[in-house]
Amino acid sequence: MSCQLVSYILMNGRAKEAIEYYQNALNAKVLFEQTFGEGPKDDVIKMKEDELNLVAHSVLKIGENKIMIADIIPELPFQNGTQVSICITTDDIEEAKQFYENLKKEGTVLIELNEIYFSPAYGMVTDKFGVTFQIYTNRQ
Repeated sequence: MSCQLVSYILMNGRAKEAIEYYQNALNAKVLFEQTFGEGPKDDVIKMKEDELNLVAHSVLKIGENKIMIADIIPELPFQNGTQVSICITTDDIEEAKQFYENLKKEGTVLIELNEIYFSPAYGMVTDKFGVTFQIYTNRQ
């Protein structure tokens, strides 16, 4: 079983700009980048034309560390000051469920923990202290 905590930065339509900035400022290397338009066709047809080129997910390596950057999911509200969350990445669905259930107690669920095209168990919750966590399970 493996578990990592990774900083996840949510942008409001400026993720591509931020990625380029961190490449120049911090010598970041892009390990992965996908736009919303490159996602599953069933999701793409629901999106507005100007949302298709927004970054759905990216992983950057800076030194020995990784950060993730994406544009906020269009239906979620964006608020300056809350754009950095912690992504808990695990290989174990049961562990993901446990983390999710524990964090949502006295917290606020932003995205229910469910299977999604990129993860067998993904959810987002703000805990009782106002810290937002994304729970992401790797595909086996």
